[in-house]
Formats: sequence, structure tokens, C-alpha cells
Amino acid sequence: MTLTIHDVAQRTGLTTYTLRYYAKEGLLDFVTRSSNKLGTRLFKESDLEFIYLIKCLKNAGLSIKEIKTFVDWTMAGDSTIAERRDMFQKRRTALQQQMADLQATLEPV
Repeated sequence: MTLTIHDVAQRTGLTTYTLRYYAKEGLLDFVTRSSNKLGTRLFKESDLEFIYLIKCLKNAGLSIKEIKTFVDWTMAGDSTIAERRDMFQKRRTALQQQMADLQATLEPV
């Protein structure tokens, strides 16, 4: 069963505009397209998992360029696991520092 961009938007909480922007930026190259003149995106259930991951990466503060790199590494296969792990670890460290900075801001003077 295929899903439309509207179905995916409803299920992921992203707008159709955001999904189209992500597609334009190359983040959704894994989604198949119809053979008709319009080339409509034909999302599968398994595509949703990857879109949720993209959404998580965006929420963690990665830029579109960084997410594109991650997507490219993922599509390249297991040979890029170390690079992906390193990206996650660096972002985790940055988020922990950001959380510590915010916590310090909230502490009374």
C-alpha cells in the first residue's frame, strides 16, 4: 500500500510543504516516484520510519546539510556506520552542553 504526501504529513506531523522542501533538498531520495508525467511520490510504510528519523535529527538541531549527509551515508550502507555513530556522538555532546547551559541560566543568582 502506498501513501500520499498528505497521508505522510498527517501521520508524521510535518506539513506537506516541509516534506516537499525535504524532497527538494534531497532528503527523500529514497522515496519511489510514479512513472506518470507528474512523478508523484509513492511513500511506503517503511519510508515513514526514515522520515521520523529525519524529524528527530532536525529536532536535535542538525542542519539540512548535515541531515543530507546522514541520509547519503545511510543509503551507502554499513560501510558508513562509524561516520553515522560519530555524528550522533558529536551531536549528543553538543546537546548535553546546551542543556547544561540552559540549566545554568535557570539557576538563581
